[in-house]
Amino acid sequence: MAEFGLIEGVLAMYRLGWFPMADAATGDLDWFRPRRRGVLPLVAPGFQVPRSLRQKVRAGRFEIRTDTAFRDVITACSKPRPAEPHSWIDARIIETYCLLHDAGHAHSVEAWYTPVAGEERLVGGLYGIHLGGVFFGESMFCLPDQGGTDASKVCLVHLVHHMRRRGMTLLDTQLWNRHLAQFGCRELPHGGFIKLLDAALRIHADWLPFEAAKTTDDMRRPAP
Repeated sequence: MAEFGLIEGVLAMYRLGWFPMADAATGDLDWFRPRRRGVLPLVAPGFQVPRSLRQKVRAGRFEIRTDTAFRDVITACSKPRPAEPHSWIDARIIETYCLLHDAGHAHSVEAWYTPVAGEERLVGGLYGIHLGGVFFGESMFCLPDQGGTDASKVCLVHLVHHMRRRGMTLLDTQLWNRHLAQFGCRELPHGGFIKLLDAALRIHADWLPFEAAKTTDDMRRPAP
């Protein structure tokens, strides 16, 4: 019952536009609802795929899956990086989102790579929360030194394709940044975001079945 209460409490906060982050310096775990929210459009021309990335998607270097290694994905996302030496994903975040995953609310999109004469390995991925017609993107990672160059970006392309196929309408990135700007990420004022969120939450869109995009041309076609 305690786990059920935790899950429902977290989901209730997401429905209101909040998301949690841990402070590595203080150990605090707080909820945030920024005045300006990052949102990634789901269709072209709003959603943009750089030419070099289109080539990587078409090449099919990675096998794209969902929910086969959720804990591995969120754990990899929690690792410090040169640009982010202090991760906001701590053990409490990991365990909470694994509970959300077990309950069917948190999902991962994963890039798997099999080198010649080697075993397949997880080299990139992303995770987030799915409610109705919304995917709240949390974090992503890639391992270039293990053959995963741009693997997280490829996962993002496949996520957008998947969301469109399933009838979802809102991809929340929480905050705008230069990395996401190359895909067409834009900022919305809080009120505008909440309107989109409320409308998207009324949509019934199941996460499964999952089907990876065959080509980046899928981004240009109307959703079925």
